[in-house]
Amino acid sequence: MALLQDGHSVQLLQGGNAFFPALVEAIDVARVEVRLETYIFNWDQSGKNVAQALANAAQRGVQVFVVIDGAGTPELDIAAAMQFTNAGVHWKIFSPLTGLGWLLPSLWRRLHRKLCVVDGNVAFCGGINILDDFFDPNHGVLQSPRFDFSVSVQGPLVRDVQETMVQFWLRLKAASDVRDLDFPSAWAALQSMVRILRVGEKATAISGPMKARAALLLRDNFRNRSSIERAYRKAIGEARNEVIIANAYFVPGVRLRRALVHASKRGVKVRLLLQGKYEYFMQYHAARPVWGALLSAGIEIHEYEASFLHAKVAVIDSRWATVGSSNLDPLSLLLAREANVVVTDDIFAKELRVALDRALQYQGKAVDAKSYFERPLRQKILDALALGLMRVMLFLTGKNY
Repeated sequence: MALLQDGHSVQLLQGGNAFFPALVEAIDVARVEVRLETYIFNWDQSGKNVAQALANAAQRGVQVFVVIDGAGTPELDIAAAMQFTNAGVHWKIFSPLTGLGWLLPSLWRRLHRKLCVVDGNVAFCGGINILDDFFDPNHGVLQSPRFDFSVSVQGPLVRDVQETMVQFWLRLKAASDVRDLDFPSAWAALQSMVRILRVGEKATAISGPMKARAALLLRDNFRNRSSIERAYRKAIGEARNEVIIANAYFVPGVRLRRALVHASKRGVKVRLLLQGKYEYFMQYHAARPVWGALLSAGIEIHEYEASFLHAKVAVIDSRWATVGSSNLDPLSLLLAREANVVVTDDIFAKELRVALDRALQYQGKAVDAKSYFERPLRQKILDALALGLMRVMLFLTGKNY
């Protein structure tokens, strides 16, 4: 697990209204390199604004690299593809699904992280896709904005973000070269990956008024298989007063559930803000069976009802905070590539806590334990089926949760 480092400036960005202007502004002043990874790149106004900024950067000589997940975005809009190609943007679709691709467990491992790094100076990490707050690809126009967060970071961990993204791009390039039987290029890409792993100049620490400690946490299938979940469990295990978690798809494993229950039993106030609107069958229903043990332990569960909850954030004791792309379910914690930033800073943590407390009070509906245990038999059956389906998927990939 990555160690927290001193000397960071971290800005909380709630929703697309804060995130997209900050992202575009950073890209607009890029002079050397921009790298972007996202699960969804939608051709709405927000997507067009980001695409234009990326194209403009490439046209003025900046090296621009974009990777988009092939499940979140099966095909990049043709106008965006032409704009990127004509401007000289280097872009790839990661693991595109074609035909019966969904039937292959090896293709269930997705690129779910949302990262951007500009000139090795500023990085963005969070849960916000390149997707307008008021639009959902599966549900159309939303009446209220999606609830989500990102962060803008300057300081040492920016170099960690850059190295991560460069390595991933080189890996994709090597795989593409092998498929094209261009073995010399593939070997050169692999050698570049090794050099990056061995050598890396760290970004300079920030010396301004906000000098937060922060770290980049990754989840992948190589060196970081459980970093994000371990960080959650450690922080929850050390909690003394309060734990607040907002998470879109919440199906925690046994050890994470046990950490939450133990925290509650030793007097820590634990509040969970979870998805209240039906989005996907499996994620919606699979979450419900685990609620019983949590409610019985005195943990508060609130369903977010104002719109779709997409956040993956937490605040513990108004000191430890995390913002990222990782849901607390097996698909994120065991299969997807994810990225979270962890921050220990009173100012940042309290700002995030205020936003979550406001949502809990005014946009969430508390789950009544009695009503939960007496929910209709049909709902209990659907809940059990969804959780069973999730477990079957994990079994087929060789994972245990």
